[in-house]
Amino acid sequence: MNQKKISQGSVLGAILLVAGCSIGAGILGLPVLSASAGLKPTILMFFFSWALMLVTSLLLLEVNLGFTKEVSIVSMAEETLGTIGKAVSWFVFLFLFYSLMVAFIAGSAELFHDCMQEFANVPHWIGSFFLMAVFAIVLYLGTLAVDRLNRLLMFGLIVSYALLLFIGFPHIEVERLYHVDWSASLIALPAMIVCFGYHNLIPSLTTYLNKDRKRLIITLVLGSIIPLILYLLWETLMLGLIPIGKDIQIAIQEGDMTTSLLKRVSGQSSVLQIAQYFAFFSIVTSFLGVALSFVDFLADGLKIPKNAKGKVFLCSLVLFPPWIFSIISPHLFLKALGYAGGYGAVVLFGILPALMVWSGRYFLKKEENPIVPGGKIVLSLIIMCSLGVFATQFYLSNFKD
Repeated sequence: MNQKKISQGSVLGAILLVAGCSIGAGILGLPVLSASAGLKPTILMFFFSWALMLVTSLLLLEVNLGFTKEVSIVSMAEETLGTIGKAVSWFVFLFLFYSLMVAFIAGSAELFHDCMQEFANVPHWIGSFFLMAVFAIVLYLGTLAVDRLNRLLMFGLIVSYALLLFIGFPHIEVERLYHVDWSASLIALPAMIVCFGYHNLIPSLTTYLNKDRKRLIITLVLGSIIPLILYLLWETLMLGLIPIGKDIQIAIQEGDMTTSLLKRVSGQSSVLQIAQYFAFFSIVTSFLGVALSFVDFLADGLKIPKNAKGKVFLCSLVLFPPWIFSIISPHLFLKALGYAGGYGAVVLFGILPALMVWSGRYFLKKEENPIVPGGKIVLSLIIMCSLGVFATQFYLSNFKD
């Protein structure tokens, strides 16, 4: 969820920004969470998540178009919902970003640990500390360093994804794709929500496309369809490779990524090796994008100057707390993704946009033409669906064995 200041450009560039923002580390947890349900329920949940997040992004766009200058989500919440809206959005923003950072640090440390096990038995905390130190240096160097490294990593991500599909699909066992268990269909829903969390790009995209309503709508629709297709292909591949059994439940309980589950159950060493490369590129590109935007968010919100001391302090705020959590509980990857989607993203990118539009239309009497039709009925439905995802995550966190 990379929130960058972007210069003038085309609709194609904006579409790719939305798509790139959506394709991230969540892809590594979804097959583990969705395997028990099977492909059909997974496809249905994906379309629900995509549709919900697309509609809420259009609601946020409607709010954004009502401002004459570029504003953040926090500023929009303050203007439409008052001090309480600002406070809630601030808190949820911090919760969402810290949850994502915990997931990324825990996941990247797990990958590093698995790779190093072939050479030496390195403690988990050493791997996470080493990676955190590397990321801290890159973040300290700033946007240019992150951008250059990210280009290289994105190339690796695209190549490894294409190779994985090309090599993996011939090994699919088709009968596994017919497995259906509707009772397990909601397990992956919160993590799916965070996979379409591109909403924090909307203020920059609005400026980027000169507030052109039609081009912005096209950008959000097409930009979200691309990752939807990529996720569905990935799920089809993984669910065709992963056998249904107790290994899935073990992976969920231990918070394993898809690569760890593949390592346990797959006899295809070539598929596993490419999947590990893909996992590395996915998690690091997501990590850098979220960390950079988190640094910018804290610098702006806390009024911390980006001099040498300020950058050290900001990097410490962004990296140190989630690193501590990842040490205390190394297998937090899946749980942190669930918290990010089921609590953070669904409130910040689901409930709040609906409430902001409600306030703008019916209390502040703003005269912008609605982008999403249906009036109070549709807004109420969006809020109820978002609360349903929130309740699902609460149930999974507290009552699901």
